[in-house]
Amino acid sequence: MKPSIAAHRSEHQSQEAVQQGNAQWWTETPMTYDWHGELAQEELTADWFAAQDERFIHGARLFATDRTPFDRIMPLETIAGRKVLEIGCGMGLHTETLAKHGALVTAVDLTPTAIANTARRLQLKGLHADLHQMDAERLAFDDGSFDLVWSWGVIHHSARTARIVRQIARVLKPDGEARVMVYNREGMSARVALVRDHLLKFHFLKQTYDETLWRFTDGFTARHYVKEQFEDLFRAFFDDVSSVICGQDADVIPLPRQLRRLALQFVNERYLKQQQARRGSFIFLTARHPT
Repeated sequence: MKPSIAAHRSEHQSQEAVQQGNAQWWTETPMTYDWHGELAQEELTADWFAAQDERFIHGARLFATDRTPFDRIMPLETIAGRKVLEIGCGMGLHTETLAKHGALVTAVDLTPTAIANTARRLQLKGLHADLHQMDAERLAFDDGSFDLVWSWGVIHHSARTARIVRQIARVLKPDGEARVMVYNREGMSARVALVRDHLLKFHFLKQTYDETLWRFTDGFTARHYVKEQFEDLFRAFFDDVSSVICGQDADVIPLPRQLRRLALQFVNERYLKQQQARRGSFIFLTARHPT
């Protein structure tokens, strides 16, 4: 559940205030993928984590999975023994996935809630990762520490995204790789916000489109990037940069949840996969240092 609109960012707030707002928002509103309060399992139990995971894995199925969850977007077959930094561990599903496939995982998050929840998940699964509450704008790791930096839907919430990109480039080894997802300004969810909230509700009379997007999406603040713009941000630090668009059912069929469930019965998955790659609300970027 989101907090009230008043708890979201104003365009005129300082960057320090925005980062403080981010920390408070995500501490109080961890991402459990339970937007309607439907999970009946006791919190922080194995069943509770499993119920969250089922929702996330299903929502990501169109772009993330061929044979096993996330094998299209994570280098699971080659990750064993490699040092991986995850920026923004959240509830720990990707931390678990990386560790389960043999990676030497270090995970950071801005909030103590995320660190505690991820630690509990790993304890339940008998897995290990080094967990640190840390602002990714100031990573406390040596240069060239990691083979891979992974971040899913996190760095666009930062007050200063470019600082995080600089840090990612710094902590990667010379042959390292970054894989990062942010929100797509040209995706379906941003278009829905433009029409439904910014135009039809006349919000354009009192706030910018960016402010409408901040209020429409999760988090205290969330930047939305154009694909080429986000690639250019990484090209300041990497030579080899590419990205793809990806998304979920709602990006292909932008209807209220109950109507969408009905419509999905008449739409084949091949069409969904094709269209999410055009209309998706996510930009998934890969960047490598020159070898």
